[in-house]
Amino acid sequence: MPSFDVVSEVDLQEVRNAVDQANREVGTRFDFKGTDASFALDDAVITLAAESEFQLEQMMDILTKKLVKRSVDVDCMDPGQVETANNRARQAVTIRQGIDTDTARRMVKDIKAAKLKVQAQIQGDQVRVSGKSRDALQDVIAMLRQGDFGLPLQYINFRD
Repeated sequence: MPSFDVVSEVDLQEVRNAVDQANREVGTRFDFKGTDASFALDDAVITLAAESEFQLEQMMDILTKKLVKRSVDVDCMDPGQVETANNRARQAVTIRQGIDTDTARRMVKDIKAAKLKVQAQIQGDQVRVSGKSRDALQDVIAMLRQGDFGLPLQYINFRD
């Protein structure tokens, strides 16, 4: 019985490279001269630190461009609240990995509502879809690409 897994994964090495490039650009840009603006990556959390909220917006734009250039989908970014204290502004951006249960339930519900001859089940932070025909599985992939789940989706482990 053919099957595949729907996952949402991000290559953290590419994220690390993008953060390094963004740090270098902030160090050389004229509008950041003399400021203590920086990016820091800890696990899957990028911390932006600058002197003002406006600079954080500029830094977020730089980070987004660097991530796109390195083929990292920016839908995986979850920006937190801007914290301002003592002439410093900070913002944490979380890189989401995996599919949360609410999104997975919505995916399974949409697959079942499409009335295709497939079964979908949640397995941890991924969704396994299995069916009798390859065509039905390809229809599910096409349907999931049309849907807006707020996550970058990949389709792996296709078994025949």
